[in-house]
Amino acid sequence: MAIMEHAYYASFGYQITSFFAASSRYGTPEELKELVDTAHSMGIIVLLDVVHSHASKNSEDGLNMFDGTDACYFHSGSRGNHDLWDSRLFAYSSWEVLRFLLSNIRWWLEEYGFDGFRFDGVTSMLYHHHGMGQGFSGDYHEYFGLHVDEDALVYLMLANHLIHTLYPESITIAEDVSGMPALCSPISQGGCGFDYRLAMAIPDKWIQLLKEFKDEDWNMGNIVHTLTNRRYLEKCIAYAESHDQALVGDKTLAFWLMDAEMYTNMSVLSPFTPVIDRGIQLHKMIRLITHALGGEGYLNFMGNEFGHPEWLDFPRIGNNESYHYARRQFHLTDDDLLRYKFLNNFDRDMNKLEERCNWLSAPQAYVSEKHEDNKVIAFERANLLFIFNFHPSKSYTDYRVGTKSPGKFKIVLDSDAAEYGGHQRLDHNTDFFSEAFAHNGLSYSLLVYIPSRVALILQNVDLPN
Repeated sequence: MAIMEHAYYASFGYQITSFFAASSRYGTPEELKELVDTAHSMGIIVLLDVVHSHASKNSEDGLNMFDGTDACYFHSGSRGNHDLWDSRLFAYSSWEVLRFLLSNIRWWLEEYGFDGFRFDGVTSMLYHHHGMGQGFSGDYHEYFGLHVDEDALVYLMLANHLIHTLYPESITIAEDVSGMPALCSPISQGGCGFDYRLAMAIPDKWIQLLKEFKDEDWNMGNIVHTLTNRRYLEKCIAYAESHDQALVGDKTLAFWLMDAEMYTNMSVLSPFTPVIDRGIQLHKMIRLITHALGGEGYLNFMGNEFGHPEWLDFPRIGNNESYHYARRQFHLTDDDLLRYKFLNNFDRDMNKLEERCNWLSAPQAYVSEKHEDNKVIAFERANLLFIFNFHPSKSYTDYRVGTKSPGKFKIVLDSDAAEYGGHQRLDHNTDFFSEAFAHNGLSYSLLVYIPSRVALILQNVDLPN
């Protein structure tokens, strides 16, 4: 993110002034190439956050007024201005604009070796209203009509065609909040050609729950609907919190959950207060259910996995040009006296288990239970049985959970384990046997103890991994 050169640091990299230049703040172009090469040597795919939805209105060092008019690369007049972002909007019908943007894409792929792109601001590109003041309900009249910018739509199709023709293994991700149909369908089928879209409703849902509802009032059905609300075969990138929440003026999930107590009670030597206990348990549960149920990919903004305690801020007039918060404190997870290590351990093992069992590439989960009174959600995906008890105080003994297969089940991930800052209420040596007792539409079921505020993953050891 924020790789393309931008004059204003506090724009977080979204007011681009030089599209072909790597930002000089972080090093030289050769050092960026070294970074990409080093990542590739470790088996890491590197995607660029490409901003072709708008450009800085700077005329001294940007594209604006490039030929002395306001219409060289952009629409003339009000159509060429984004009122909310205070930036210029490209004229995608222009032959030279298409050449400029498409060659820019090829430049980053060939010169720096990036493996694909996350396209920023796709919603703004797709509609003449740029998504401003719009609440998308999913009704199809919202996606087809004169309010759709067909020139921008064709540009996105051209961009995806170029990327996937030159480099078939490349990955493209659309940042679209509207839910435009066929955005991730192949161009040969009339789609836009993206590989994935960001599931942008998910982080908004978690923030809404934490801000507006008491724990006992959380609606399990609404959570499941938000996590599974995607079209058949449309691949989504799920994430529990966005990078915007880590910036000054907003709060990360950890901050919403634990707030000021993160400064005083994250030491293992201090008491396990109700706020810290709740925050640590829900932080793990929210991330796991988002990872397992929310899509075909999972996104995390670095530092959030261990509940980074402070926001990100960039030098600007409002903070006296300070660099103090332009940082991530990764040393916090290395301190054995701090509880951040528990969240980091859980995130590590959650991702390692997915790497072994591949639930992200498995078909969408079958949700067998979303019990409003018990606050229990259960589903199966990739031959794993996921069980979540979101109730703040109730634990359940011999709770019956449905499964599609007979066999012996073992706990493979338990958010209540000691190494994750849990209360160790479950015996991991326990064997759970499913029986031919139909439950919640499934042919088999098993009985399990589910403590309050716990997430469990059980694996049928009689089935191949």
